[in-house]
Amino acid sequence: MKVNALFLCGMLACAAAAIVVANAQDTDGLHVTAAALQLRGEGGLIPFDHATSWLNSPPLTPADLRGKVVLVDFWTYSCINSLRQLPYLRAWADKYKAQGLVVIGVHAPEFGFEKDIDNVRRAARDLQVDYPVALDSDHFLWRAFQNEYWPALYFIDAQGHIRHHVFGEGEYEKSEALIQQLLVEAGASGIVHEPALVDAGGVEAPAAPFSLVSPENYVGYARTENFESRGGAVPNASHAYSAPAHLALNHWALAGDWTMQDEAVSLNRPGGQIIYRFHARDLHLVMGPAVQGSAVRFRVLVDGHPPGAAHGVDVDDAGRGVVTKARLYQLIRQKNQVTDRQFEIEFLDPGVEAFAFTFG
Repeated sequence: MKVNALFLCGMLACAAAAIVVANAQDTDGLHVTAAALQLRGEGGLIPFDHATSWLNSPPLTPADLRGKVVLVDFWTYSCINSLRQLPYLRAWADKYKAQGLVVIGVHAPEFGFEKDIDNVRRAARDLQVDYPVALDSDHFLWRAFQNEYWPALYFIDAQGHIRHHVFGEGEYEKSEALIQQLLVEAGASGIVHEPALVDAGGVEAPAAPFSLVSPENYVGYARTENFESRGGAVPNASHAYSAPAHLALNHWALAGDWTMQDEAVSLNRPGGQIIYRFHARDLHLVMGPAVQGSAVRFRVLVDGHPPGAAHGVDVDDAGRGVVTKARLYQLIRQKNQVTDRQFEIEFLDPGVEAFAFTFG
């Protein structure tokens, strides 16, 4: 199976190869009907015994799920690829619940702030995720499934067998046909075969793949690429950074007094900037206040000017916004021609932590 890295959030290393890959059947680009699908077994459903907690449901056991078709989604709430898949999961959970579908979101965090149950609970509420969510803060279920991707869907039949998987965004028509076929196999009736109605707006709107040239990039020193501030990174110490006069595409820099840690950069004094040369319709930045409950004001420029109509949902047309929670912020959504742009964000208050840029 081909996996497009632009439509997956960052991978965690996995010691063993994923058991499901060898049996995957790739029908990308084809109109899929349930009768055309030939599904193979990919192993048994892993019990959720080691989930650290649950949202929207008591803990679900194999006995609770017996006779149900189960769709397991590995996600994390700051991942743009997971966010763009959520409208489909919500629609399927609602449409097929009466026929026996159970959608279970396995929240496997990428960043430290995503291990906080209050953060995940708030994110699930804000994102209208009301199906069961198993919190996998220790990545036990991630390892048990031998998973490597956000998002990742696993399709389990009514006998508890994993029958298929989909890694990354897309394949929604195929995925819904898979759900319908497994429900028919389980004896469900009254299935409406037209696709579910999906409402995807804001950060959940599909990416613009033909204009997407910039890949995800982290800003902590452990995984960042193309960092161009003079003198390079100074790990785990307060340092006055300066930016070069020009940046190449997909390169970035800091200006001001920052501390670069392994997974984030933290601003020590007001006026710090992050500059990024990108090519995409959308630009997002995962960030949050270093102290919960505080707020950090910021201002965004594109090619030296306020974004105007190109502003994202988390800023106004003058480029102004406020960081109040640790999450993904959509800062730019271009409506006209997409080309190389220079993005700049200046923080008017100290105490922000920035983790990763993603694009769409």
